[in-house]
Amino acid sequence: MLIPGNTLKLERCPFCRIYLPLLTLIFETETANCNNKNHLKWKFYQCSNCGGIVSVNASVNSQFISDIFPEQNILDESIPHKAREYLKQAIDSLHAPAGSIMLAASSVDAMLKEKNYKDGSLCHRIDKAAEDHLITPDMAKWAHDIRLDANDQRHADDSTELPSESTAKKCIEFTQALAQFLFVLPARVDRGLEDSSQNETT
Repeated sequence: MLIPGNTLKLERCPFCRIYLPLLTLIFETETANCNNKNHLKWKFYQCSNCGGIVSVNASVNSQFISDIFPEQNILDESIPHKAREYLKQAIDSLHAPAGSIMLAASSVDAMLKEKNYKDGSLCHRIDKAAEDHLITPDMAKWAHDIRLDANDQRHADDSTELPSESTAKKCIEFTQALAQFLFVLPARVDRGLEDSSQNETT
C-alpha cells in the first residue's frame, strides 16, 4: 500500500470496526535507532467515530507502507470458507456484542462440521471432539462457554444481562485460537514438509 496523505483508507477501523472509517492525519514524525540507522517515517491517523489512533510507518526512502498498527485482522485462507466468514462477521460486529457472540458460536460449529462432527447438537459435537482428542478438555470447556453465551442471546433469557464488548472479544479470541489449532497450523506444517521434500529432491 502506498503511504497515504491526509487520510488513511481502511475497510474498517481496527478499534470500533466501523465500515470505511474516516481516518484523518493528526501527526507525523521520523525516527531512527540508537546507531542512527533504520530511519522510519511515521504517520498517525485518528478515527472520527471512536477516536482510536492508527499508525503507519515506512522507510524514509520508500513510498510504500511497511507496517500498520494495530495490525489488520486478516483471516488465514486455510480456515474453511463458511467458518471464516462467520468469524469475519463476528469480528466486524463487535460493536453489537450479542450478535458477535452468536456468529462466533456459528464459526465454532462450522469448524467442527468441517472435521466431520455433524451429528447431534453443538454441545454433543464439542464433547465428541474432546473425547476423540481433536481438541483438549480445556478447549472443550471454553467452547461450551461460547455455546452457552450464544444460547443466552438466542433465547433472550430474562435473567441474563446483555453481553459486553469484552465478552464478545473473549469469544472471538477462542474462535481464532481454535481456527489456528484445527486449520492454520496444520496447513503451515504441511507446507513446510512439502517445501522440505522439494528441497531434498533438488
